Amino acid sequence: MNATGPLVVVGDALLDRDVRGVVDRLAPDAPVPVVDVTADVSRPGGAGLAAGLAARTGRDVVLVTALGEDEASHTVREALRGRVRLVELPLRGTLPVKVRVLAGGRPLVRVDRGGGEVGPAPSAVREALAGAHAVLVADYGRGTADAVRPLLADAARRTPLVWDPHPRGGPPVPGARLVTPNEAEAAALAPGDGHSLAEQARRGAELAERWHAVSVAVTLGDRGALLTRPGSAAPMLVPVPYPATGDPCGAGDCFAALAAVAFAEGALPEEAVQRAVAGAAAFVAAGGAADPGIWRTGGPDGRAGSAAGDAFELAARVRVGGGTVVATGGCFDLLHAGHVGLLDSARRIGDCLIVCVNSDASLRRLKGPGRPLNPLEDRMRVLAALGSVDAVVAFEEDTPQNLLRALRPDVWVKGGDYSAEALPEAGVLRGWGGQTVVLPYLDGRSTTGLADRAARAAAGARTAP
Repeated sequence: MNATGPLVVVGDALLDRDVRGVVDRLAPDAPVPVVDVTADVSRPGGAGLAAGLAARTGRDVVLVTALGEDEASHTVREALRGRVRLVELPLRGTLPVKVRVLAGGRPLVRVDRGGGEVGPAPSAVREALAGAHAVLVADYGRGTADAVRPLLADAARRTPLVWDPHPRGGPPVPGARLVTPNEAEAAALAPGDGHSLAEQARRGAELAERWHAVSVAVTLGDRGALLTRPGSAAPMLVPVPYPATGDPCGAGDCFAALAAVAFAEGALPEEAVQRAVAGAAAFVAAGGAADPGIWRTGGPDGRAGSAAGDAFELAARVRVGGGTVVATGGCFDLLHAGHVGLLDSARRIGDCLIVCVNSDASLRRLKGPGRPLNPLEDRMRVLAALGSVDAVVAFEEDTPQNLLRALRPDVWVKGGDYSAEALPEAGVLRGWGGQTVVLPYLDGRSTTGLADRAARAAAGARTAP
């Protein structure tokens, strides 16, 4: 295995297109909804999405895929430029395009078109796989994996290989480190009765033995993933770390990509699946494949940073769909039950919750020397992991008023026992017709109190005989 080589993604790139709009009437000539289009966005899908997600982790990524000279192929090339290195197989025909029509964020119909024949692999494919630190096969049954199958079989003998299968594709090559069918795919490949965990474990172990794979992870949606091995009666269930509600489109690609990245960093299958489950949950919570933050190279000027999806893109998207944008803010230095209760209640007010967090310098000015206890990056990461939080964004000033003018939330939530009208943010919200509300904290919960108790406990431990 090459210790410094890239992650090589092999598979079928697609062009995914989301046509978003609102529905408030039926067509006069048929009982079908009329969609007034508000947005039309195209982005790489299939192996293109998997490669883009892997590249966001900071790894060097090579994508081996078939592209032609049609408009969809050119769109995918341009979107991937500067993110991944492309090694192309010829495509005779057009790149497949998958169009989703959504209203209020919910899919109404999907229309697929295009397709072609994959040509022979150039020598650059062999060179890319020879230098790979890990390999991900994102097989969509369109011919790319079949065109390089002998090279993939050779790679699996020396390099960690993750195979994300498709019902129309061929079986994984022997020796795959991890194969990642979803629940429906596993059921189709290894039929049986029911969907219990015991039945999923049987299917996974049977498929691992059939494919001569080191392990199989059957992904179970919001239940997590079940890691199995050939002939094993003791699978490992990896649950989702928090409830993740959102668009699941692309979650399987995210899972496989993050597992491959983990293998490239030396992880065992158990570690790779745990990281992939957590990452896929965060991906869904941030909006899935439709999250525009996937294809952004950095935050707009003047923002300290963001996590769990771009807050500004999210707010715009929710407003376009007629939803209510809720925001709240604070230091969140030591997350406690009072914070969690506030965030859960705030999320129920509207259609998304954006948390505005004081930067380290801002928090220090507010709380004094010795703070923060946790740096900004850690505070944002913990908040982003909560199922109630859709996006996190930091601000450098003493108050979030400038940030709020850019976000323009419909509702601003604060926790405490003071009057909403006394808050400086209330006047800012009134500028665009927004509302400020106060929610009660749980009594006796505060970061300062936790820190004081920890300090007293540490002092007591030092003086104990």
